[in-house]
Amino acid sequence: MTCLLRTSFSLLLLASIGRPAEVAGSVELADSRDSSVRKKRNYSGVAIWLESVGGAPAVRPATLTITQKAKRFTPHISIVPTGTTVDFPNFDPIFHNAFSNFAGQPFDTGLYPPGSTRKVRFHRPGVVRVFCNIHSTMSAVIVVVGSPYTALTGANGAFRIADVPPGEYVLKVWHERATQTVLERLSRRISVGAQGHSTGVLKISEAGYLPVPHLNKHGADYPPEPAGPGVYRGAPK
Repeated sequence: MTCLLRTSFSLLLLASIGRPAEVAGSVELADSRDSSVRKKRNYSGVAIWLESVGGAPAVRPATLTITQKAKRFTPHISIVPTGTTVDFPNFDPIFHNAFSNFAGQPFDTGLYPPGSTRKVRFHRPGVVRVFCNIHSTMSAVIVVVGSPYTALTGANGAFRIADVPPGEYVLKVWHERATQTVLERLSRRISVGAQGHSTGVLKISEAGYLPVPHLNKHGADYPPEPAGPGVYRGAPK
């Protein structure tokens, strides 16, 4: 009987070794001037991912849709693995021109009409800041990473990364309103065992963040948008 119990325990132990686990935690934003953070404690849109210490795991390319409607890109923040193709459908009754000329992967969809779309494949890691060449208020961010283990925080700041094989990883964090120095301090090495790993609360300070107005794709200031009867204004600000 004792031998049978030992055998059963050993089999259960072996089965648990190498089984994918979960990395979970939460984010708390501090020193923010954003009204949704200060008034509603909205901690959404923080990108979290794991980079394997033992070598890059296989990454499966995905597809993502970022809509253009009411003069907004939705979702505003995305995190995707390398090789992902992003679709930019135009649901507005006006023309749009999505582009990026920042670090990451520059691209330019060109001007295209309502009811049509353009696709862009992102093949290298980086932070891609997306704008519209016609409407200066439109913006989005695509965080492209060479890892399949990714998450975005919800409004309560919580995140979870499922199906993570046990091993050694470097935890990476990106937030739109945090300085590079703050983000580098949040990076840390973690060990994921059969029971997973809890990061606890990651506190991100927004102190020192200064928004910088962007230029159009030609490196020039945006001209004033036309006003008057019949002009589509999109959603109210």
